Amino acid sequence: MTSSSLPKRVLLAVTSYHGPFYVNGDNTGLFYTEALHPYKVFREAGFEVVLASETGAYGIDPHSIDKTFMSESDYAVYNDKGSDFSQALAGMRKASDLTPEDYGLFFASAGHATLFDYPEAAGLIAIAESVWARGGIVSAVCHGPAILPAVKDAATGKSIVAGRSVTGFTDSGEEQLGLTKRIKDLGLVPISEGAEAAGATYKEPPGGPFDDFSVVDGRLVTGTNPASAHSTAVKAVEAFNSL
Repeated sequence: MTSSSLPKRVLLAVTSYHGPFYVNGDNTGLFYTEALHPYKVFREAGFEVVLASETGAYGIDPHSIDKTFMSESDYAVYNDKGSDFSQALAGMRKASDLTPEDYGLFFASAGHATLFDYPEAAGLIAIAESVWARGGIVSAVCHGPAILPAVKDAATGKSIVAGRSVTGFTDSGEEQLGLTKRIKDLGLVPISEGAEAAGATYKEPPGGPFDDFSVVDGRLVTGTNPASAHSTAVKAVEAFNSL
């Protein structure tokens, strides 16, 4: 298919896990700007954007709304419950209630919470597989690539990442955050490990783990961290427009 024959509609996936994770007992959940920034890119590019999680529920990771990660304009949207993005969050859909063929681009937002639910999020996975099978774009940022090993290419029976290059949150980033042991103790799979086990080549950012970095491999577009959310979405739009 060409971009003109695919729906100009994005399924922006959000984690439905909102529960304990951090060593201090804090919950994890949606990393706010990893959904907000792509949403803005897609809307400005003329896409309709639908937010959905596996269960239809979501919660925000409190660490993600710290001033370390939020600009004044981000806070303006966050504090305005009437903003387009706030309304989209409030209208969060359940993935299995949606029609996969209605979407031409799939984008997985993130937060450490995705390590809990994305690998077995059957409703979201089905939409991503449909987008891929019809020649659309599948994209993910930070911990969002946790969903990709489970997204299968109908033509090969393998993950869509097999034989392709991807990025995502780095092991060194987890180490810097003091979360490596926590992830292991909880039996969660780090992004690099999951990607490589599915046959992908995992790409580290050439700078540090928190630098803006994204990778395009055909119709697969991935980004490393919160700073990469905007650029990853931009590249996903470019990939869609080049179909």
